[in-house]
Amino acid sequence: MSGQGVWLRARERLRRFPELLTGCRDQAAAYGRCVAATTTGQAEVRRDMCAQEFEALRRCIRQAAKKTVK
Repeated sequence: MSGQGVWLRARERLRRFPELLTGCRDQAAAYGRCVAATTTGQAEVRRDMCAQEFEALRRCIRQAAKKTVK
């Protein structure tokens, strides 16, 4: 089955995620601070509230993934 290969690749990417996230701790912390600051009190999380911080985190993870391609 070709579908099984897709799941195996997805699992491998998910296994690497904590390692990649560790390398981007500054960006992850900035994103977390932004979300926490914008949701104090009764505020709800809305799309694109912390878009700049999220984009920085996403770029960092992508760069780290490119460096560690097996």
